Amino acid sequence: MYGGAKTLTITWEVIMTLENYTLANITDFIGQEVGVSDWITIDQERINAFADATLDHQWIHVDPEKAAQSPLGSTIAHGYLTLSLLSKLIEEVGVVPSGVGHVLNYGADKLRFTSFVKVNARIRNRVELISATPKRGGLLLKTLNTVEIEGEDRPALVAEILTLIFPA
Repeated sequence: MYGGAKTLTITWEVIMTLENYTLANITDFIGQEVGVSDWITIDQERINAFADATLDHQWIHVDPEKAAQSPLGSTIAHGYLTLSLLSKLIEEVGVVPSGVGHVLNYGADKLRFTSFVKVNARIRNRVELISATPKRGGLLLKTLNTVEIEGEDRPALVAEILTLIFPA
């Protein structure tokens, strides 16, 4: 299927493991859940660091006392903080099989922030492979990412993320 790729068997340490997930047969896994990441705690220190990095110091993110008086009852993570963690969470799940030499974030097709992530909440990413399309000598992977909040019914965000991979 994928020209020049060697068949590789990979193992990764995640909640779910796909057997025989390789560059050569990656299209066989379209429509399947690739895996689920570990939980990450979104604490105030992480929120404040993101606020400093992005210059977004809205009180709902960085002022715990004022936020406690709001209808939300606490500070919340920036939506883009949650989004920015997807690179790590996607890598952790093992979306990119071994034998890949180059990985580039390529963008997002669809993105919705569906729920607030309150301070000290734990989130994880559930990933499904939507497509794997030849592009520029590599493969453009599209994954459906659902960032779950521990103990909540609604996810923090749902996003179709594009990752361009090139063989080693």
